[in-house]
Amino acid sequence: MSRTQNLRHNVINQFIESLVRGHLVSPLPSQNALADMFNISRTTVRHILEHLVQRQVLVVEQGQYVIVRMPQEEDGYQQTRVPAEAQQRIFERTFYQMINQRQLRAGDQFTEVELAKQAGVSPIVVREFLLKFSRYSLTESERRGTWRMKVFDKAWAEQLFELREMLETHSLQRFMNLPADNPSWLQARDLLARHRTMRGTIGDNYRMFASLDRDFHALLLSAANNIFFNQSLEIISVIFHFHYQWDESDLKQRNIVAVDEHMTILSAMICGDDLAASRALRNHLNTAKVNMIASLRQ
Repeated sequence: MSRTQNLRHNVINQFIESLVRGHLVSPLPSQNALADMFNISRTTVRHILEHLVQRQVLVVEQGQYVIVRMPQEEDGYQQTRVPAEAQQRIFERTFYQMINQRQLRAGDQFTEVELAKQAGVSPIVVREFLLKFSRYSLTESERRGTWRMKVFDKAWAEQLFELREMLETHSLQRFMNLPADNPSWLQARDLLARHRTMRGTIGDNYRMFASLDRDFHALLLSAANNIFFNQSLEIISVIFHFHYQWDESDLKQRNIVAVDEHMTILSAMICGDDLAASRALRNHLNTAKVNMIASLRQ
């Protein structure tokens, strides 16, 4: 099968899925609108419409395409389907990569179909991810199938840090009260060693800090043994390592400072110095807050 034919078959299947899910209603939008929605040419749109007319899914009435029955699986094309869970992982990775590479910026508008095509997944997978992601107030749905990356301000950042400080200071207290034989203490020592290794090579590997930072905060929050605390780590990771409003001009220096602050916290924790660990954590959170607000102003 040629690449062009395979593309048409993929889009026909996506089109059928949109009909079944009610994302497209009768009468259908104009061919120009459909081309924009699916990020395809008008020639491809006409091919899809002709196919569905032949399958007696659509009829033409007064120049408009009207749905006469819901399409079935046999109206599309047989293709090797990637399991939904795998598609979700693929799209999440693609979405964060697009943010990290500045392909998605504050204020940008995009459609579910565009992202689905770029990631090679179902538009339904994209929609479900964006609905979940929108609870962070980082994206908003403008109309059916169309989204926008939101712009957030200083007040939003301050609210985020208020939540983060409550969660992490509480978790630190719980961590310091863990029994001496708890496996988390061994993880803390291992994490400190990993930080020291990165500190020695951070000039070349500063972009690798995101993974280490996530592990540090995940270990801290794990002491609370609270699933809602653990879920909060997702938004923290997205904002601090993938967010589209970050100014990266001083990213290397920020990460060097963060590694040093993490080591100070971990050293105090391992030594059992509650006050020093708490003071170091609050200093670390304040540094991150100041950096974010400064970045937003820029």
